[in-house]
Amino acid sequence: MTQTLVGPFLLERDIKKSRFLARAIPIASIAEADAFIASIAAAEPDATHHCWAWQFGPHCRCHDAGEPSGTAGRPILQVVVAQKLDRVAIVVSRWFGGIKLGAGGLVRAYAGTAAECLREAPKEELIERIRLGFHCPFSLLGIIQARLPEWGVEAEPPVFDENGAWFQLLLPQALQQDVCAKLTDLTSGQADIRLIEDEPTPA
Repeated sequence: MTQTLVGPFLLERDIKKSRFLARAIPIASIAEADAFIASIAAAEPDATHHCWAWQFGPHCRCHDAGEPSGTAGRPILQVVVAQKLDRVAIVVSRWFGGIKLGAGGLVRAYAGTAAECLREAPKEELIERIRLGFHCPFSLLGIIQARLPEWGVEAEPPVFDENGAWFQLLLPQALQQDVCAKLTDLTSGQADIRLIEDEPTPA
C-alpha cells in the first residue's frame, strides 16, 4: 500500500551540536516540490545546508546541497522509498555546530532525521484514479446523473451536443470494471466508454 502525507510536517533533532530540521509536504506536481525546496532555501539562508529529496510517481530526485557526495540526498530518498511514500517532498536543513560528523555520521543524521519525521507524520492511502469518458443520449441523462453519485465517482459538468451529452468521470482504478459494466447495462450498450488517460492519476 502506497501512502502520502496528509499535510506539512516538521521534526527537529540536535546531533553533536548540529541542528537538523526536517520538513516534509505532500506534493501534487514536480513543480510544487521544486517551489517548496526553493522557498526553504530562500527563507533560511543562514542554514549550512538544505538537503532534499522528492518522489512523484516514477520520478524522483535528491541533492546533497554541499554535503559530501552520497551522505545526505540519497539517504533521505532511500527513507522515502523504504516507507513506501509517494508524492512527497522533504528537506532536511542543517545548522553546523562545530563538530564534524564524518561521512557515516552524516548519513545516519540525515537518514535518521528524515525517517523520524516521515514516520511520525500523519499519512493517508494513495488511491490510483483514472478518467473515463462516455457519451449519453438525452433520453438517459436523468437516470445517469442520478446514479453517478451512488457509484463513488466524481463527474465533471456534462458537455452537451445535438445528440446528448459527453461525460467525464474521475474514479478509483479499482472501480473501473464495475462502473463500465453498470454504464453498459444502464444504457443498453449505447454508452461509448473510453479511457481518457492511459496512465493512472494519483488521488
